[in-house]
Amino acid sequence: MAPTILKFFRKKKNTIQKCEKYMAPTNEKVSIYVPDDITFSILSKLPLKSVNRFTSVCKLWTLLFENSYFMNMFIKNMALKYHSLNDESCLLLNHFEISDGEWKLYSLSGERFENKVSLNWPSILNQNDHHFYWLGDILGYAIDGTFCIDHHSTIVLWNPATDDLNIVPKNKARFNDEFKTDFIIHGFGYDQIKDDYNIIHYVEYIGENFKAAPPGPYWDIYSLRRNSWKKLHVDMRRCYWRSNGVLVYLNGVCHWWGGTNSESYVVSFNLSNEVPITTFLPLDLHNLRWIDRRLDLLNGHVIMISSYAIPTTSYHISISILGEFGVKESWTKLFDVGPLSDTEYPIGVCKKGNIFFINYDYELSCLDLTTGVIEKIGVNAGAQAVIYDKSFLPIGGINN
Repeated sequence: MAPTILKFFRKKKNTIQKCEKYMAPTNEKVSIYVPDDITFSILSKLPLKSVNRFTSVCKLWTLLFENSYFMNMFIKNMALKYHSLNDESCLLLNHFEISDGEWKLYSLSGERFENKVSLNWPSILNQNDHHFYWLGDILGYAIDGTFCIDHHSTIVLWNPATDDLNIVPKNKARFNDEFKTDFIIHGFGYDQIKDDYNIIHYVEYIGENFKAAPPGPYWDIYSLRRNSWKKLHVDMRRCYWRSNGVLVYLNGVCHWWGGTNSESYVVSFNLSNEVPITTFLPLDLHNLRWIDRRLDLLNGHVIMISSYAIPTTSYHISISILGEFGVKESWTKLFDVGPLSDTEYPIGVCKKGNIFFINYDYELSCLDLTTGVIEKIGVNAGAQAVIYDKSFLPIGGINN
């Protein structure tokens, strides 16, 4: 995209210079000035990475992300593009029915999630939990309609639309009877080069009987095509905790966020070359006194959605987008909405690029990216909700 816009401006300049030569016999010069509104309109249609690079062209462009006129166009273009990519989202709702004392799973669809359909959990999960299920075991996103579920150390791949199920074998890549082993999923994604679906495991040994555990960290990766695990020889940071909104997948790369009291970061692991890239969050994002934070995707970009308090009673929602992996300065704030009357917990991006939240009363709200307005949907989201893009592909794709 970047070479394209440079080509545009060069072509425009060359055209004007020709006009000067053949149409202006006097010494009077023809201006090559391009109006700001046209320039902003062109730049607002580019990917964030390209816009970031163009901020060094001139003094005016260095303040692009502080210009409300430009940002409104940029956000609207982003929301419109997302709408064309994703229009079949639904909401998977895990709701406790007081009448029969069981957790029920529903699919909600429609413009305002008015269509409600009951779903059944995979039968293998019925054997373990006596009708109590926790959507925190789901990574929070699906690939080609398939979820990865970690349920009491049993990992399954499940497509709710087709009810297809694949049980992942136990990870014995680093099996050792002398120590307890804790496995934490850090990613589920598709390797576009190898045409393979992968799961990334963080492996942690726990010492017993005064015997120290082996130093770590250790990483393993599962291949659906080979149906086996192997060791990963990488040194990378782990996620913050096991929770929805910590992990996302985009174009062959698994992302997760984590941090300490002094720093926060996003790790991006490329499934094809098995190389991780760490991007630190700038201080204005890391230092937020956050209530909840979620990593998500918007129009081919990784975004961070934060609910936070100023100082303790005024709630805000901040949405920032990552422009380039490994470049801390490429984080760009799209929105900071507030003050709000109550806390909103983000659950994900859905139709038209709108971002959905659940408040303290478990009511569903929607933030319209084109207006910055939060509207209550009128749906009780129960205890947990996950946004799901339906697909009727078999697990592992059409070629598997």
